[in-house]
Amino acid sequence: MSIELLTLLFFGSLLFFLLLGLPLAFVLGGVSIVFLYFTWGFDSFYMVASQIWGTMESFTLVAIPLFVFMAMVLERTGVAKDLYRMMHLWFGGLRGGLALGTLAICAVFAAMVGISGAAVVAMGTIALPSMLERGYDRKLALGVINTGGGWGILIPPSILMILYALITGVSVGQMFAAGIMPGVLLMVLTAIYVLVRANLQPHLAPALPPEERGSWGDKFRALRAVLLPIGVVVMVLGSIIGGITTPTEAAAMGVLGSLISAAVYRQLKWAILKEAAIRTFKLTGMIVWILFAAHAFSAAYQSMGAQALIESLMHGLPGGAWGIIIAMMVIVFLLAMVLDPVGIMLITLPVFMPIVKSLGFDPVWFGILFVINMEIGYMTPPFGFNLFYLKGVVPPGITMKDIYTSVIPFVLIEIVAIGIIMAFPEIALWLPHLFF
Repeated sequence: MSIELLTLLFFGSLLFFLLLGLPLAFVLGGVSIVFLYFTWGFDSFYMVASQIWGTMESFTLVAIPLFVFMAMVLERTGVAKDLYRMMHLWFGGLRGGLALGTLAICAVFAAMVGISGAAVVAMGTIALPSMLERGYDRKLALGVINTGGGWGILIPPSILMILYALITGVSVGQMFAAGIMPGVLLMVLTAIYVLVRANLQPHLAPALPPEERGSWGDKFRALRAVLLPIGVVVMVLGSIIGGITTPTEAAAMGVLGSLISAAVYRQLKWAILKEAAIRTFKLTGMIVWILFAAHAFSAAYQSMGAQALIESLMHGLPGGAWGIIIAMMVIVFLLAMVLDPVGIMLITLPVFMPIVKSLGFDPVWFGILFVINMEIGYMTPPFGFNLFYLKGVVPPGITMKDIYTSVIPFVLIEIVAIGIIMAFPEIALWLPHLFF
């Protein structure tokens, strides 16, 4: 059987079973095992087992449950309410001020938890009703929460970055450092859009009336709300950048910070810890099973020799090396609309990474472009996770259509950011080169 037909059957089978709604881990692993058996026979399974065992011995893998547990605890501490009160007082006097404050809180959450759902749910519960009550346009409010929530996988610590490092072999610390400046770039671009829109169309995002803006005393007292979040961020990122801990050890520092935060807010209760632990077990179990399936996929894919076919197709694209990178970004963008981000990483990276390296591009830089594309996937229909997180907490009058259409300008902003980082790679690479 020709390599072209094998590739078509292999990827066609994957997409067919995924579209049927079967779990990713079983589809990825099951199809791969079947193709491995008919390509190399029973002995090929030993190779998969050996790769899986190597992954299980990876110290980096320990960071995943630690960061997940940290996020689950922080989600229930009450930090978000105090942060929003502080942003309300400081930014409320500006047109679009509440939206800017919401973006700032999303960035703080992103630097604490490493996943996107926490900020979306927290701001959808706290900030959205406040903005709607004060006359904000619903699509602007929804879009701000959606895009800000996605920053959790770009601004370190990020669980997707850890997975990217595990799959590609790059340094987790370098990926974390590389995510900081692109995260700032996205914050600035989004804030500029909100400010320009609010000043051109004041009815979309009115300033708060003077009586709600608070005195300077209120504003300075409210600043206490940022002390704990800053402390958690310093414990995690500061310890990595300062060379005190590895990213995995920093995850343990983050858990300690989340427990201290819960104690300060008097939420360090057995029921909360139990729920956080159970949710952590479930999410970590899912990720690890997907990783196992990914090793089967990688082994099957390499055994068929399909990588040579993909490379030849990629090298035949117009535009040379940059044409190949843009094609990869388009493929990931389209896949992100319908597939789980972890699954996309495990399906595409074994194919893309050898090509990226052969073209002379930095895998850390490519990783940032990849992660921003995953971030877009969290907020784009039909299956973006943030869309459904938001739908679960919005008032009854807001439809799924409102949520879908609200993301359009913010997706365009993210695409512009990808273009800027492609044109100026040092935005992503300056800090990794400085610290490492």
